[in-house]
Amino acid sequence: ARRDPPARPDWSDWTQAARADYLDWVTPRETPGAVKLEQILCSLSNLLPDDAIVTNGAGNFAAFLHRYFRARAFPGHLAPTSGSMGYGFPAAISAKLEHPDRAVVCVAGDGDFQMTLNEMSTARQYGANVVVIVCNNGQYGTIRMHQEKTYPGRVSGTQLFNPDYAALVRAYGGHGECVTATADFAPALDRALNAGVPAVIELVLDPDALSPGLTTEGARALAKT
Repeated sequence: ARRDPPARPDWSDWTQAARADYLDWVTPRETPGAVKLEQILCSLSNLLPDDAIVTNGAGNFAAFLHRYFRARAFPGHLAPTSGSMGYGFPAAISAKLEHPDRAVVCVAGDGDFQMTLNEMSTARQYGANVVVIVCNNGQYGTIRMHQEKTYPGRVSGTQLFNPDYAALVRAYGGHGECVTATADFAPALDRALNAGVPAVIELVLDPDALSPGLTTEGARALAKT
């Protein structure tokens, strides 16, 4: 005889708990500083066209992107494997050349972007009008996090000297802006998307915002004893 499905499957409680955990996980954790990366990346899905393509490289900044951004199209998100820094910008150029009618945005860390920022020449030469959001916290954040968790306060070789990214892209004939407050991001993104040239939006972040929900002090508290 045919068996009727159970009114409440044995795994219902587990799936509901998993769903609740997921919703809690994607709820933004406030970070220090005047520019809140978690808020910006939560808003990015609604600020971009539904068919936009977003790319990224590697670094702790990408943890914010993967946790809070929601792609609306497939394929709509290009990301590296095995922590390949510098991937996002060339990937964005390629995506724009393949899909010139779609908005293409690269989210990059400052150290990540410096791996391949010379490709701005390629973007300008071939008319790949992408937007790069540079998450500038003045350091290799992933390595700094592990330094603090293993040898708290002993920082070595992770601090970065950064150029003026807005001025740099303007030197290539592009559009550049620097954002120092969260509320300034949305209008800056609109201008960048409509600039008609490659664009860079530099976000000036607090270096203590190491990753979603983890500050420098928090990392030190996790230090091995």
